[in-house]
Amino acid sequence: MQKLSLIEVNEICAELGETYPKSIEQVHGGDIHSAWRIKFSNKKLFLKRNIRNKKFLEFEKYCLQNLRKYINQENLVIPEVITYKNIENIEILIIEWIDMHNFDQKKLGKGLGEMHLKSSESNPKVFGFPVEGYIGTTEQKKGWEDNWMDCFLNLRIIPQLLSLKSNTLDKETISKVKEKIKSELINHNPINALVHGDLWSGNAGIDKSGKGVLYDPASWWADNEVDIAMTKLFGGFRKEFYEEYHRIFPRKKGFEKRIIIYNFYHILNHANMFGGAYLKQVKDYVKEILNM
Repeated sequence: MQKLSLIEVNEICAELGETYPKSIEQVHGGDIHSAWRIKFSNKKLFLKRNIRNKKFLEFEKYCLQNLRKYINQENLVIPEVITYKNIENIEILIIEWIDMHNFDQKKLGKGLGEMHLKSSESNPKVFGFPVEGYIGTTEQKKGWEDNWMDCFLNLRIIPQLLSLKSNTLDKETISKVKEKIKSELINHNPINALVHGDLWSGNAGIDKSGKGVLYDPASWWADNEVDIAMTKLFGGFRKEFYEEYHRIFPRKKGFEKRIIIYNFYHILNHANMFGGAYLKQVKDYVKEILNM
């Protein structure tokens, strides 16, 4: 079990203006970072620590702060960033601690819809993101495109295809799948919203008051449907979640096809991170896309 060093704890206390914590308890924080619950006399905080060479937590801080600008706090909670520090090339991100409970997902669906709506109403002119980011451990390209089709292909699909094991797909198949994606997206009129970007059930929950909670984002300005597509990739989102969301954003024509196209990005990413069965899934998705 990893421990926080005395230097790290002292720097954290100095940053927060606190005396030594009452308790420091390691908790599950995913596969990429170590995580702790730190209790002070008057509050609990969630601490994430990254010892890799990439600035994962700086990107997470940026995403959390930007998403919080567009939420309705009556329905959705996104953890407040308390502080971010880089101590001897070790990243530390401290955010508010949120106690999770098992309620229905009505406010989660409604809150996500409201976040997408409010961000889209800020009238974003372009798709993409201004800073380099990460999806899992994979780099997520920064940059802007005037139209959604070019953004999705140039900033998301093509970089993943370039990283794919060379014997997974031949050049002709890659060319065909890119052209098919173009043909499916060229006439689609997306709603440009600030999306969570990595919205599977492990990155969402419900707090003790029944509000939805979102965390561990990989945000960008994208078609709002990319978040809904990912919720269907691994399951865990219930009927009431979709009912509330689609009251704000009714399903558009071609949505079922775009779910497959948008989740192709995540399957490619999992294939590049983990290999194995995901490489077969890449081929399955390609067949499905080409047969649309």
